Amino acid sequence: MIQYHNKFVVVLTAVFSIEWVLLAISPHDRADWALENAIVAALVILLAATYKKFPLSRVSYTLIFIFLMLHEIGAHYTYAEVPYDEWMKQLLGYSFNQSMGFERNHFDRLVHFSYGLLLAYPIREVFIRIADVKGFWGYFLPLDLTMSTSMMYELLEWGAARLLGGDLGMAYLGTQGDIWDAHMDMALASLGALVAMMMTALINSRLQRDFAKEWNESLRIKGQLPLGEDQIKRYLDDAGNN
Repeated sequence: MIQYHNKFVVVLTAVFSIEWVLLAISPHDRADWALENAIVAALVILLAATYKKFPLSRVSYTLIFIFLMLHEIGAHYTYAEVPYDEWMKQLLGYSFNQSMGFERNHFDRLVHFSYGLLLAYPIREVFIRIADVKGFWGYFLPLDLTMSTSMMYELLEWGAARLLGGDLGMAYLGTQGDIWDAHMDMALASLGALVAMMMTALINSRLQRDFAKEWNESLRIKGQLPLGEDQIKRYLDDAGNN
């Protein structure tokens, strides 16, 4: 089983590496491509460094793989210039944007939605295996972290755009003139994570025998005493007694 797991991860890594190399050749904007790949490099290094002591499931690695594959397409063309509509015209003979009434390039919307849909489950796996979260919190906390990291990324984009300025800043920001772009991106990431957690909860409710019991137990009050100033007093009392 371990050997099969290792081979599976090697195959995903090889396929992603091939795509990365191909799309690293003559990107639309080299500086923007480098910015977009900075976080990718950090994530890949983290996954490689923790693989022996903390390997994720094949499901989680597959979801991460799909997201990174989509992201690399956006990094190559810049998100606002991904020619998905031209691809649709060549393959199916009609304009997807025109049929949907779109007036902007929506590839970035797809990837933001995919961020929540594809990465909420790996985040859930980390929460469960490290923090030992149970029941309700095993679904809410991955949703919450996905939403907060989506917000942090929008702030990062804004900061980078302000720092870099000019065409590079605008290419990295990718608002395409939409003043609500950041809000829409965060909403889509949140929706994707919500869908992922609802699907996970539905599957677990069918397969996990103690699903309802674990859910109810996770919401039961464990600590009867208030915290805050009362907890500080208890600390001081304990220190004085010792």
